[in-house]
Amino acid sequence: MKKAAIIGGTGYGAIELIRLLQSHKEIEITKIISQSQAGEELAATYPHLTNIITEEMVSLNTEELEKEIDILFLATPAGVAKDIIPSFQDTAVQCIDLSGDFRLNQEEYSKWYGKEPASAVVLEKAVFGLSDIFTEEIKSASIISNPGCFPTAALSALIPLIDGGKIQTEGIRIDAKTGISGAGKGLSEKTHFSSANENVVPYKIGQHQHIPEIERYASKFTDKDVKISFTTHLIPMTRGLLCTIYADMKTQETTASILEYLQEYYQGKSFIRVLPEGHFPTTKGVTGSNYCDIGAYVDERTNSIVIASAIDNLVKGAAGQAIHNANLMNGWEETMGLEFIPVFP
Repeated sequence: MKKAAIIGGTGYGAIELIRLLQSHKEIEITKIISQSQAGEELAATYPHLTNIITEEMVSLNTEELEKEIDILFLATPAGVAKDIIPSFQDTAVQCIDLSGDFRLNQEEYSKWYGKEPASAVVLEKAVFGLSDIFTEEIKSASIISNPGCFPTAALSALIPLIDGGKIQTEGIRIDAKTGISGAGKGLSEKTHFSSANENVVPYKIGQHQHIPEIERYASKFTDKDVKISFTTHLIPMTRGLLCTIYADMKTQETTASILEYLQEYYQGKSFIRVLPEGHFPTTKGVTGSNYCDIGAYVDERTNSIVIASAIDNLVKGAAGQAIHNANLMNGWEETMGLEFIPVFP
């Protein structure tokens, strides 16, 4: 069994890692690291972990950590992981970063995140961990850049269509909606109950840091630079993320032919579920699970397509995909520790 540590132990991503890893047969959490709450029990902040996680959280000591663990999950805010992972880049420790520090090149990161970027050396080593697409690259990686939640849902729907030459790469429009937990644990006026309840709010229009991430990795499957129009909305629920994508067709297709193509593209991929014709994904249909549900409709009258994808933003969009990547890196069954049926109702 491999030993793992989680840095950023009190955030939602870390709490979800803890929940999922409790059922993993090959990973044992041995350290939970929190700079702000070192010396405290996690159950003091999250009572639902009482008698489950009993060890106190500790401060980060990279020299000690290198000798004690095999896998390091970084569930930290942007700008933190880039200063920690270089200490492990030449060791046997596998690093999986759930923040955005290694998803973009230096110029893009500085522009969209407004922070100093990671070193070029580490960026070169990091592999983008979109598990169902970059599977082979992930298997041989030592540093994984876990995708963002919106890019996970959007790219899972878009990449097969771009890769197969099914859609025009100009004029792609993405309407995305996420629950409150997507904003993280920190409080703000936008996520305050009286603001978020019974309200839908568009935010970061044209400025969302996931825009260049979606464009960068979609562009790898065509000879053009893909540009998207991307609008995000905060909706009054705790979990869930839904992307509705609009594009013009490049080939003459029907809804049935596109769904058949998607089924073939994702054949053997345990966590991508292509829904039957006439059915579309819902956030409730994936809650608490590592599934990404995809549905599509081809409007033959206008030769355009509507494709929708839904994920749980904290599982497939964060902790679940991180564990999927750990499974790939270690040659374990891809589904290990992730065989959760969605919670319904």
